[in-house]
Amino acid sequence: MNKTELSEKIELALNSMRPFLQADGGDVELVDITEDMEVQLKLIGNCSSCSMSHMTMKAGIENGLKNAIPQINRVVAVN
Repeated sequence: MNKTELSEKIELALNSMRPFLQADGGDVELVDITEDMEVQLKLIGNCSSCSMSHMTMKAGIENGLKNAIPQINRVVAVN
């Protein structure tokens, strides 16, 4: 799977999670995918300053992406 195909799959998976983030006034943006299959995401809106953003990233987004795309090793938040 090339980077473009992977990006499309990640966006599809993120689209299924976005309504939950948007309900709280936030969203998520794909920044990069590294060679070692680390997905870098940026939390935006209310999600960027929420005290629960770490839990959202790990328990929600990372688990969802890894279930949809098992090749992903890690999901991290970047600024």
